[in-house]
Amino acid sequence: MRAFVVTGPGTAEVREVPVPVAGPGEVVVDVERAGVCGTDTEFFTGEMSYLHTGQAAYPLRIGHEWAGVVSSAGPGVDPAWLGRRVTGDTMLGCGHCPRCAGGRQHLCADRYEIGIRRGWPGALATQLPVPVRALHPLPSTVDSVAGALVEPGGNALRAVRGAALSPGERLLVAGPGTIGVLCALLAEADGIETHLLGVSAESLAFARSLGVTATWTAETLPPLPFDAVIDASGAPSLPARAVELVEPGRRVVFIGIAGEPSPLDSRELVFRDVTAVGVLSASGGLAGTIDRYAAGAVDPRPLVAATVGLDEVAAVLAGERRPAWGAAPKIHVDPRR
Repeated sequence: MRAFVVTGPGTAEVREVPVPVAGPGEVVVDVERAGVCGTDTEFFTGEMSYLHTGQAAYPLRIGHEWAGVVSSAGPGVDPAWLGRRVTGDTMLGCGHCPRCAGGRQHLCADRYEIGIRRGWPGALATQLPVPVRALHPLPSTVDSVAGALVEPGGNALRAVRGAALSPGERLLVAGPGTIGVLCALLAEADGIETHLLGVSAESLAFARSLGVTATWTAETLPPLPFDAVIDASGAPSLPARAVELVEPGRRVVFIGIAGEPSPLDSRELVFRDVTAVGVLSASGGLAGTIDRYAAGAVDPRPLVAATVGLDEVAAVLAGERRPAWGAAPKIHVDPRR
């Protein structure tokens, strides 16, 4: 089958690789859509920290936002999974350590991460092997485009939950990328007054086109009391700024990851009695995201600017973007092309 393979910093190719065979407790999924995200770009550029800590190595097959159809099942798997439309968790814990037993399998020290960690192949390929325990079925109202946006949506939903707000309270989301916009849409669907902070006029205008009307730059941000702040920006200066902006005694949620260490004075957390929440992965947020998409509370599909084939992925990772694609932040891949 065809798969996109990153062979080194700035180099990649589409290769013919062996077709996966479902092992015990596993299925093989025919991939219909896969998303390209910032983590994939970091693997392509060589900046991803896992490459420097030994948790990942070239050559590697990326892609962890996906949707598809189960085409084969290994020993011990209920045959009812065959033909089902699914997406799945990226984080594959060992299943028997204290973290896994305590519901924190996404933090398992021995975990695999699909398309990211310890060599588990990713979804930028015709087919993908997945443990059945990681699968989430997709209802008929969630198509493959929305299905491949469940993983980023799960991250966003966990961030919104981490903010611990009630309807009518005020949230500031920093960063109008895919995660930030999804945070804003999910929060507004829960009745939270949501504001979005960004830099690019184009990206903020796109967010407004989706109904996120309160958008600001650093220069125009009004002096409002924010009951929570979600930093989805990846800017090194934003964590400290988020702590300054949030109301004392409330929460700041960190989900954006900067390319360098972010300076943050912990004394500000103490003096302002602020709770800092970190979010790693969509684990725990996938089912809730599917429910919200299925009910029509949030439609993530406008976030997809274009869908390309495997042969175009390297150009996308290198930053090439056609003007006709507009300002939507997400690029999808149809590996069948």
